[in-house]
Amino acid sequence: MADILTDEEIFFKDWEPKLQNRFFMYIDDIPSYIIKASDRPKLQQNPVVFDHINVTLYDPIVPSGAQAVIEWIRLGHESVTGRNGYSDQYKKRLTFHSLGPVGDKVEEWTLVGAFINNADWGNMDWANDAAVEISLTLSYDYAILEY
Repeated sequence: MADILTDEEIFFKDWEPKLQNRFFMYIDDIPSYIIKASDRPKLQQNPVVFDHINVTLYDPIVPSGAQAVIEWIRLGHESVTGRNGYSDQYKKRLTFHSLGPVGDKVEEWTLVGAFINNADWGNMDWANDAAVEISLTLSYDYAILEY
């Protein structure tokens, strides 16, 4: 005879914590599936200091994560010509979602005026077969917690 399920096994729990591995980000020209990790937004009261987050990307062969990052950097400063870009070109609006247990969006942050402050292209090592990663420090003007 089949086991009878209790109420706790059938229905959702009263609460469930958000899990670190349930998130995705929308960044223009960078595919969401290459974003490995990200900080949650930090808020500071000092308006002179930019808020920032750290984001880690995988660097796949196609599409190239390195190429997407360098194109974003070049919108702010073109190293070959020395030309600086305008903030409406290199500052982006990013969206960060935390997901619930069934894939529903349970939290949304919007980062306004985000730009690359620092990029670390990772290391190459013949003794290691781990995926190549790119570490970014993104500064932003302000963050909005939508829900």
